[in-house]
Amino acid sequence: MKNFKIGGVPEHFNLPWYLTLKNKEYQKKNINLRWKDYHSGTGEMCNALRAGEIDMAVILTEGIIRDISKGNPSKIVQVFINSPLIWGIHVSKNSAYQKISDLKATKAAISRYGSGSHLMAYINAENQGWNTETELDFEVVENLDGALKGLPNGKGDYFMWEKFTTKPHVDNGPFKLIGECPTPWPCFVIAVRDEVLEKDPGAVKDILNIINATTLEFKVTDGIDVMIANRYKQKLEDVQQWLAITQWSQKQLSTKEVARVQEKLIQLELIVTKVSEKNILFNL
Repeated sequence: MKNFKIGGVPEHFNLPWYLTLKNKEYQKKNINLRWKDYHSGTGEMCNALRAGEIDMAVILTEGIIRDISKGNPSKIVQVFINSPLIWGIHVSKNSAYQKISDLKATKAAISRYGSGSHLMAYINAENQGWNTETELDFEVVENLDGALKGLPNGKGDYFMWEKFTTKPHVDNGPFKLIGECPTPWPCFVIAVRDEVLEKDPGAVKDILNIINATTLEFKVTDGIDVMIANRYKQKLEDVQQWLAITQWSQKQLSTKEVARVQEKLIQLELIVTKVSEKNILFNL
């Protein structure tokens, strides 16, 4: 049995992985795949890939491309979610901030530097026409729980996280949603460490074939909306809205999309120079 470790955020996007693991589908291919939750998201997973703590990650596109350009010895093998991620822009429920423009020159709470919440704060600032050097600042809160505790106590002024994941905290808790910021590219990809791709590309291909067979039919699975609502404590209508706008993928990221992400990262001064697509993509 070949051992593989995969990391991802414990969110509804990744339910297909849970289902295939529960059904022991990888074991039929002599693969022992183990899942690890990363509550802090992309920055934490980039570090885990670098350290060899995991072999694969379901990770934000812009985050892993930035980290590969900074030396992460990994490659993208496939898009996982082809649709944009809808980042909600949240403030404390008792905050005086009412709209995105109110947040100019305030502090964005982020999970860590290099994370999606960090990079998307730049995208949002650019969308608003802010000066990212003088009108954008950060406060590290580690994860969603850190933001839930921190924002009401003045640790950061706003927090960007996936809109539907945070919706229960808007309905019942300390957050107020004042805007949205979608990613301008497919949001989640599957990345694999170079060492694993060199040693066992066949097993990686088997893993992708299994997850792809599940995601192909995922949205039309009977009762999937009810399962997601119960498992992730979401309202059924929110889950149905999320399913309607979310599109899983079984294909590789295009070189055009890689170029678009890198151009944006350069423009925002988050990377210094482009790296070749062959250093970012691996086609199995």
